[in-house]
Amino acid sequence: MGMFSTINIAASGLTAQRTRLDVISDNIANADTTRTAEGGPFRRSRVVFRPRVSQPYWKSPFLPQKMDNGVGEGVRIVSIEKDTDADPRLVYDPTHPDAIKTGEKAGYVEMPNVNVVNEMVDMISASRSYEANVALIEGSTSMFMKSLEIGG
Repeated sequence: MGMFSTINIAASGLTAQRTRLDVISDNIANADTTRTAEGGPFRRSRVVFRPRVSQPYWKSPFLPQKMDNGVGEGVRIVSIEKDTDADPRLVYDPTHPDAIKTGEKAGYVEMPNVNVVNEMVDMISASRSYEANVALIEGSTSMFMKSLEIGG
């Protein structure tokens, strides 16, 4: 594995984590949005990642066949999905303009399914992953610069 492939792998991680941070910040910014263009409260978004792998050119004799997927080439973003599994939170506020007018839920407002504490934990995780990829690039360039000094 060469210097540029190492940097490309880390760069794919940087791009993925930057996108993840953007989505998390959008979730936090809309934590109180009760009305969207699609109708209803804002739904939390999440980023779906998948590994980028090349065709295997060497198979390890020590790994089970199912685990040997080939040589990793970083990560790619598959999609940004809305979290439709979690129901909106119901908050009682009959004076709110988006409060439900009739039925057993009268006076309740459907709030977004965003938990700010969970989003902050995800933001710290994404930030640490970003820092790890930066450290990988710095370590890689430092290692290759030292190898040039030794060889020169």
